[in-house]
Amino acid sequence: MKKHIQLPIIYTALACCLGSQLAQSQESEEVEEVIVWGRSLQLLGISSSASQGIVGYSDFSTRPLSRVAELVEVVPGMIATQHSGPGKANQYFLRGINLDHGSDFSTYFDGMPVNFRTHAHAQGYMDLNFIIPEIIERVDFQKGPYFADTGDFSLAGSNSMKTYDTLDKNFTEITFGSEDEIRLVTANSFQLANGSVLAAFEHHQSNGHFDLDQDVRKYNGLLKYTGDIANIPSRITFSAYDSQWISTNQVPQRAVDSGLISRFGFIDPDLGGESHRYSLTGNFEINDWDLNLYASSYYMNLINNPTYFLNNPADGDEFEQEDERLLFGGSLSKRSESEIFGLPATQTVGIDIRYDDVNELNLFNTIGGRRASSIREDEAEEFSAGLFAESQISLTDKLRATLGVRVDLYDFEVDALREGNSGSDQDSLWQPNIGLAYRVNENVELYLNYGHGFHSNDVRAAVNTIDLVTAEPTEAQDVLVQGKGSEIGFRYDTLNGFDIAIVAFELRIDSELVFVGDAGTTEPSDPTSRGGVEINSFWEISENWVFDFSATKTNGYFRGLPSNADSITDAHEKVLAAGLTHVGNNGLTASLRVRHFSDAALTKDEAAQKDGSTLVNAGMSYEFNNWEIGVDVLNLLDVENDDIAYFFESQLTSETTGVEDIHFHPSNPRHIRLLLKYRF
Repeated sequence: MKKHIQLPIIYTALACCLGSQLAQSQESEEVEEVIVWGRSLQLLGISSSASQGIVGYSDFSTRPLSRVAELVEVVPGMIATQHSGPGKANQYFLRGINLDHGSDFSTYFDGMPVNFRTHAHAQGYMDLNFIIPEIIERVDFQKGPYFADTGDFSLAGSNSMKTYDTLDKNFTEITFGSEDEIRLVTANSFQLANGSVLAAFEHHQSNGHFDLDQDVRKYNGLLKYTGDIANIPSRITFSAYDSQWISTNQVPQRAVDSGLISRFGFIDPDLGGESHRYSLTGNFEINDWDLNLYASSYYMNLINNPTYFLNNPADGDEFEQEDERLLFGGSLSKRSESEIFGLPATQTVGIDIRYDDVNELNLFNTIGGRRASSIREDEAEEFSAGLFAESQISLTDKLRATLGVRVDLYDFEVDALREGNSGSDQDSLWQPNIGLAYRVNENVELYLNYGHGFHSNDVRAAVNTIDLVTAEPTEAQDVLVQGKGSEIGFRYDTLNGFDIAIVAFELRIDSELVFVGDAGTTEPSDPTSRGGVEINSFWEISENWVFDFSATKTNGYFRGLPSNADSITDAHEKVLAAGLTHVGNNGLTASLRVRHFSDAALTKDEAAQKDGSTLVNAGMSYEFNNWEIGVDVLNLLDVENDDIAYFFESQLTSETTGVEDIHFHPSNPRHIRLLLKYRF
């Protein structure tokens, strides 16, 4: 599963910025196979903060992944878990923020934004199930609101995933796991006319570890062309995703303690969903301009029931969320070298636009998985345009300054079935950013950063006049919510296989207003403040051994609340991750990874808490001729951890009133997978 590159192929990337492409020199006749680690690429003198990084395929190919969304855990301090079924977007955590299904962390796939705004289930919904990890060449990441080229949902950070243009070797692999798990992946690249084509397909099915079979059926396809079109260097990518699944929700602790259900049991057997996403992206180099265009068709249907019989003791609280939309957009940017007041400078200017046409944005009451009544049915149109400019100026041979600004305009319209909840409006926001980087010597660089960012809220919150639950008048909310961040950082690189970055950061968000799709209402939070320290290191111990380590300690609280009732719920203060990888000369590869996150408060007064979690995953593979066999063991120690926990009120059939309780979704028990792979 490791990526092999032949010497003297040299990475000349990062000559201008982190987002530039990795170039390759011509191969010589006599070559030697080596592993090139993305995390060992030189960032000193290039990056504008200590929180930026690059991860190549070699860095994560040996990682045993229990779910595709764990691919974002290559971003130091990032956690991906799940509170429901396998087909929906995952639950994410970063820097003491419960990102829910995305909210303040954005992902781009070959230039296309993955997060959905004004979504039926969650704002910033970031579903990564359409991605095939084996064809991701690299992941570029950055944390904090210090970058003018990233806009919505990027307060905590962002990452950009780029697919391969061509493969070193074509392959077909099949994985067998416990609980009837089967995964088939095949990928092939070939020359076509003046370019190349990459084709990939994935099928995944599993019944899962829960008492209720999850019956996961997922299909992914990708077709990519790289070459000249009308003498324009181009990359055209088409991806297709289709999935359906049955799920268990988070379950009440009291039901497990009483013996009513097991840890992997369920209350409602009718939960689950289906989803598809068909996308087309194009990236073009036109003279000195980079043009990105994308279009996507998306659908999701999800049946959920977190409260069971609390609101409807007779028929239950089951509900269905439906989202169907078309998404169009693109970006145009230019990077150029110039002088400002006689000082060398690299300037970037650009614009990005996006249009969401949501023709189904619905919430229904259901009984036994069938629609019983309508709670709300909406249509929405949302248009945004962002203008940005950024200059990196060399003040001296050692000191660089980055100055940037971004302006975003939002225009939206909501057509609601419920009278009084329709309307249209506009909103705008500008965000400055500034950074300093000082090169102490060839091995050490210091960074100072400050910037503004934002996330958008569900546009229904801006026009709603009637609360659909209470039928009382409600106050419209701002669509764009601002945050301010700062950090001071340090990066040390031996330039010979060892680097470490240490960052102290702060993030203040005006309001973490979230549209609650489960209830069809909005719940604004108080302003929040978070501060912490982060360490990220990578060490090529030898030719065959690699060690990586990351740790984050965060302290967060609600501003304006009493000190005994200001804890931010579901926010993990401590996150640790480490991995040891062995790549032998005899074809043997082994990986051992540990991930830990600490206890978390489930109420503002910390009266209820979620226990921390520690997971150990291990993998081993052996290559011979063109074959590879491997085994992964997930949750090696078979510990009883919880992926997520909440504290809220629910009611079971045996109860006459609601009960406040911890509701949790367990991590998978020990899980073994066997891999057979053929390269050709």
